[in-house]
Amino acid sequence: MRKFIIPLVSLLLIFSFLFTVSCSLTLEEKIDKLFKPYSSTKSPGASLIVIKNSIPVLIKSYGMAIVEDGIQVTPETNFRLASFTKQFTAMSLMLLEQQGKLAFGQTLKDIFPDFPEYGSKITLDHIIHHTSGLIDYESLIPDSATRQVLDKDVLKMMMEQDSTYFPPGTEYKYSNSGYAVLAMVVEKISGVSFARFLKNNIFQPLDMNTTLAYENGISEVQNRAFGYAEKDGKLIPKDQSVTSAVLGDGGIYSNVNDLFKWDQALYSEKLISKKAMEIIFRPQLLEDSTSTGYGFGWRIDEYKGFHRVHHTGQTCGFTTIIQRFPKNQFTIIILTNRNKPMLNKIAESIADLFLLEIKSL
Repeated sequence: MRKFIIPLVSLLLIFSFLFTVSCSLTLEEKIDKLFKPYSSTKSPGASLIVIKNSIPVLIKSYGMAIVEDGIQVTPETNFRLASFTKQFTAMSLMLLEQQGKLAFGQTLKDIFPDFPEYGSKITLDHIIHHTSGLIDYESLIPDSATRQVLDKDVLKMMMEQDSTYFPPGTEYKYSNSGYAVLAMVVEKISGVSFARFLKNNIFQPLDMNTTLAYENGISEVQNRAFGYAEKDGKLIPKDQSVTSAVLGDGGIYSNVNDLFKWDQALYSEKLISKKAMEIIFRPQLLEDSTSTGYGFGWRIDEYKGFHRVHHTGQTCGFTTIIQRFPKNQFTIIILTNRNKPMLNKIAESIADLFLLEIKSL
């Protein structure tokens, strides 16, 4: 009996010690543990910023921006945002509306007179909120395709269709096609390229000096992270695909320093009026009054009793996330140069560390 009790007591002491060590970890050390898989000097990494009450309370970089060249991730490293981009595309539409150049009730046929008749039932409002029913352009690209698709190609694909998945406004279906088409709407209405419109109307006014919608052969990404994808248990270089050149649904590159400026601008009237900002963060309703839970490029919900607006991005070689708790002036942004895993669990684990403190105040 004694031979059994002694190991058991020892085991309990070990567990007690480990529990004490765990409890004594600092907040930063707990967050570092979450990013351990990203911390190797031989693997793609991650960039993190945590913002509380308008202050970046934690900025951390992990792993490598370019593994082969030994270039580490820094707060200045620019990652492809993937679908995180959609909030900038939607903001572009709001800016044009504020300038009196378009109305959200306008249809595709109003803007593109040559668009097929089915476009007369699809409004900009439908497209922004993913209730248009537009056919997914990815499903229309031949498996043999090697040339990169552009936003104008997506518009052409939509103009070659004659129907939608469902009557516009009746259902919610996330649509990359819609946001590529919105980029072309911005070009048509503004008279400048989508990338130029973003630079002139969002990035420059906010001093987001290294953020851009990347166009191969036209622009250059400074301090660029290159993407990696998992294959047979290993991470291999995989920076581009045939859809990587589409801008409206995911083509912006940015870094955590610039995105801090973006986050803070969303509390202000630097870009649009307070009333317009309320519309940005208001979930759209379907015709049957069901909420889509989606605003202008933002998912809108509650997390453990806290109001949250957020979005993820995932594409060839990159995964990103932004989670904002605007009523609590609290934001988490994570950028990585690997195609998976999704970052919801890490972001929510970080949120738990801070929201527990906020709730206790």
